[in-house]
Amino acid sequence: MYTQWKPDSWRSKPAAHQVEYMDKVKYRSVLDSLMLQPPLVFPGEIHKLTRQIAEAGSGERFIIHGGDCVERFQDCNEETITNKIKIILQMSTILTHALRKPVLRLGRIGGQYFKPRSSERESLNGREVMTYRGDTVNGFPEELRAPDADRLTRGYYCAAATLNYIRAMISGGFTDLHHPYNWNLHSIGKTEEWAEYSRIVEQILDAIHFMESIGGMEAVGLNRIEFYTSHEGLHLGFEEALTRKERESDSYYNAGAHMLWIGERTRDLKGAHLEYFRGIINPIGIKISSRIDPDELNELIHILNPDNTPGRLTLITRLGIDKVEESLPRLIRKVLDGGHKVTWSCDPMHGNTVSTGEGVKTRRFDDILGEIKASHRIHSEIGSSFGGVHFELTGEEVTECTGGAVKIMDSDLSTNYQSFCDPRLNYAQSMEIAFMLSRLMKA
Repeated sequence: MYTQWKPDSWRSKPAAHQVEYMDKVKYRSVLDSLMLQPPLVFPGEIHKLTRQIAEAGSGERFIIHGGDCVERFQDCNEETITNKIKIILQMSTILTHALRKPVLRLGRIGGQYFKPRSSERESLNGREVMTYRGDTVNGFPEELRAPDADRLTRGYYCAAATLNYIRAMISGGFTDLHHPYNWNLHSIGKTEEWAEYSRIVEQILDAIHFMESIGGMEAVGLNRIEFYTSHEGLHLGFEEALTRKERESDSYYNAGAHMLWIGERTRDLKGAHLEYFRGIINPIGIKISSRIDPDELNELIHILNPDNTPGRLTLITRLGIDKVEESLPRLIRKVLDGGHKVTWSCDPMHGNTVSTGEGVKTRRFDDILGEIKASHRIHSEIGSSFGGVHFELTGEEVTECTGGAVKIMDSDLSTNYQSFCDPRLNYAQSMEIAFMLSRLMKA
């Protein structure tokens, strides 16, 4: 079924959710230009990430994977990037303290500019327009909905600028969590759980101060963190243009991110996305809903990881609070029976999207937390390793998901709803999830 792989061999397969450009000459020119640009990540980083994902798969490490539903060009600025890194860093610190094991930080950042949509067109201001598919395809305003190939170039440079700033923050010592004001927990300070949350933070700060006092910050890695980037590999022309050959081998890697994932809507066994992904050495995620058949999952794993390499595949379940109890056990057992070396992660966001009476998309905090708790329990009961969590979140105080300590109601959503696509956890809700997850999984 599968022959020798090349970066463009996906073109012989049916490709879902691709973009049609009116000016195809310009589109080809943009791709040719991107092929000459320097890589954004290095093969050594990719290999290291693969090893760490394998450790999460065997229970030696835990993954926190989070960021925007879809990045916007306007978010390529110092404050927004800093807030995203800060929330993931703080959440990972809480989990490291509770689990007593390393936490792998993986961001949906520096390339998450594409988004699959259910419909090609939508109604906007009484007119039918092309659906917004992410800033690297088209703009959100009505007059910018036509796909523009030049946006691919801008996406590359925004990703490069984002990664450059992240690397600068890390090398410059941004991990200064020993300063209490950086925790910014005022928004959950009046909750019933505050006494416990506050105690956890104080314990973490005491441990950090102790390590500082004996000169041990470097030994425990608190002065320099590791941070990896990821995005959904959706636009295959763009991904092909960012594919490079590793100098030390004949292997190919995607130079646009450390990790890429295949979405629920593009994991067709005979489709172009699987054909492209099977040939790159980057670790790969697969989003899995309750609609997948266990035999189909088994075949997906065989195609993408024929050598059964640990760390190569992360199965990211997005089942929903009403489906997780039924679906997850049969999927886990199928993987265990097949002897597959995979890492499991729970995405409690995508299976729990609902609409209000006014048609506003949201997610309920209790549903998100409920799917995490159920997934953790099911993995424990069956004897599998619960390797990580995958969130759509932001470091801003948006009002997109209801519930949590901040008690956002449906009527509050319009206060600060900023997402162009799916609703995200805000800063307070994200921190509350981290505290509750730390209590659930405490070593």
